Amino acid sequence: MGDGALGFWKALSKTYPETQHQRCWVHKTANVLDKLPKSMQPKVKSALHDIYEAPSREKAEAAFDSALTRFGDKYPKAMECLEKDRDELLAFYDFPAVHWIHLRTTNPIESTFATVRLRTKKSRSCGSRETTLAMVFKLMQSAQNRWKRIKGFQLLELVVNNVEFRDGEQVEGQSDRSAA
Repeated sequence: MGDGALGFWKALSKTYPETQHQRCWVHKTANVLDKLPKSMQPKVKSALHDIYEAPSREKAEAAFDSALTRFGDKYPKAMECLEKDRDELLAFYDFPAVHWIHLRTTNPIESTFATVRLRTKKSRSCGSRETTLAMVFKLMQSAQNRWKRIKGFQLLELVVNNVEFRDGEQVEGQSDRSAA
């Protein structure tokens, strides 16, 4: 899950080549809308919501194609921006449906680090490396009290064990391979 920082994904792919990449819909939406006139932004934003709120990959693909067709001629830069990350934007369909809300955006991760960044910026010199690490640890520990709990955490074992999911549902014939 990332905002498109290519260096991070390249390093991740090198270390964990089997890892799927999910592009953050919040960042992608902002990038696409930035390439449009203000008057068109609500219409395109609605079309983007139709894509990532679709109940299946098939319907998301249809909504994706519809948006590209509908806005592509007038706003090619915006639609190229959308099209180039198609696979990464729809990767969440290969995971349990209950996890989709967590997989579509990096905002929870970013808001945690924003707290740390704000505090460390205000204190400028945090002293030694150990002092800085202790402060960051305590800030993160405090921030975790406001974190949203992961829905469907019991399904994480299936995901880690490469059980196949399609449109959020476990594929028939696939069982928890760790039980074997």
